[in-house]
This record gives sequence, C-alpha cells and structure tokens, in this order.
Amino acid sequence: MSGNLHERAFELVAKARVEGGLADAEREWLSTHCEDCAFCSEHARQMDRALRSLRAAAIPLPADLASRTQFRVRLRAMELREREPKRRMLWLACSASWVFGIASAPFVWRVFEWFGKLTGAPKLVLEIGFGLWWTIPALFAVMVLLLEAARHPGEPDWMKPGR
Repeated sequence: MSGNLHERAFELVAKARVEGGLADAEREWLSTHCEDCAFCSEHARQMDRALRSLRAAAIPLPADLASRTQFRVRLRAMELREREPKRRMLWLACSASWVFGIASAPFVWRVFEWFGKLTGAPKLVLEIGFGLWWTIPALFAVMVLLLEAARHPGEPDWMKPGR
C-alpha cells in the first residue's frame, strides 16, 4: 500500500510543479504525506532544485539567429506565392465573356424572342431565361473562387504581397 502512496505523491508533485496547480484536497494530502514521509519530501525538494536549475540554465543562441529565421520565412513565403495558382486565365475568360456577352446580347434576345413565339412562353419567363443566360457563367466563376478559397483557408498576413 505504501508503494501506491509514494506513486500518488510523485504524481501530485509532478502535477503541482509542471501543470501549476492542485486541488485543495490534493494539496493538503501531499503536504501531510511529505511531512510524514522523508522519501517523498526529498523527491519534492530534488524536483524543485532540478526545475530551478533548468530555468536558470543559459542556452547559447547564434547572434544572427533572428535574421536567418526572418530570411527563411521570407524565402518560404516567396515559394508559396510562386506556387499559388495564377488567376490570369480566369480574368481573361471573364473579360472575354463580358465582351462577347455585350456584343451578342441583341442576337441572344432575338433567339429568346423567337423561342417565346414558337412555344408561347410568357415574356417574364423569357426575361428570366435571358438574365440567367448571362449570370450562370458569373456564378460558375464565383463557385470556382469559393472552392479555391475553401481549399486554401486564411492566408496569414505575413504571406500577403506588399508586406
């Protein structure tokens, strides 16, 4: 049974020192146990000494570590920007779509008008169809952009151009 008490005391000492806090009942049990048990009390003192020496230990760092790290981060950001998909083709396709859309609007309306006369469809249905004829490509482009944004969520500020 005393082995279990020592194990519990070791766990509570580690929890108090590493995690930073114990419940009141655990703290009272540990202090009572350490008063009665020299072995666990010594273990707690050794852990305190070890943690103090770790906190006081100086870790030598190269003088140019910060500048090398910044250089590596900038280099990686440039690599990521180079791999970023270019949207030139999307802009070109959108521009061509608008130019051809404006140029062909009278002809497309005549086709819708002819179809309306042939089928007897109401003018409102023809107008809605004519509007959808132009909005569906734009909706498709928006879908492509949204899917691309979902695939690459939130670009950090340090990767944005101009910084």
